[in-house]
Amino acid sequence: MALTILALLHYKPLHPYGVQRLIQEWGKDHVVNVSQRASLYRTMERLLAEGFIAVRETSRDQAYPERTVYEVTEAGQAIAHQWITAMLGVPKQEFPEFPAALSNLLLLTPQDFLATLDQRLATLRQTVDALDESLSREAGLGLPRIAMLESEYLRAVTAAEAEWVRSVADDLRHNRLPWDAQALAAFAEDQEP
Repeated sequence: MALTILALLHYKPLHPYGVQRLIQEWGKDHVVNVSQRASLYRTMERLLAEGFIAVRETSRDQAYPERTVYEVTEAGQAIAHQWITAMLGVPKQEFPEFPAALSNLLLLTPQDFLATLDQRLATLRQTVDALDESLSREAGLGLPRIAMLESEYLRAVTAAEAEWVRSVADDLRHNRLPWDAQALAAFAEDQEP
């Protein structure tokens, strides 16, 4: 979230609600969780304390509570550059839940695994459809493609996962995926501690 805030403030000074609105309008809420406004405020407070953003102005309008508009500092621009080049250039070892669950799937029956895969596949297909709609909406706003690459990436990764899940489910349905918990237990028994 901190990187996205710094990036948006790079374009123009904003108050927190403006940051949240742009994140949602630009489709960045696919990669940054702004559903809890409190986390946005905490992140902005941390960026302010670290000197990465500064208060540009505070205004009061009768229709709205006091609004503080923030801008990115030179230190903020430098750290954003450092963060983004590291994030783009060096793949991070992440530990998502799905592969962890796959590594232990023999705790399920084949029927339970298949039902779970079918459920995941339906959700993935809905996600691809939602990303397609979002990309279309963002393009309709006139956003340049460069501002939508994260949505394109998420769509491609989600579609690839959906295809993989479908192929595993098909292999399980057509008995092309041997399911032998006893063989794995015997293998584990034979291994030295």
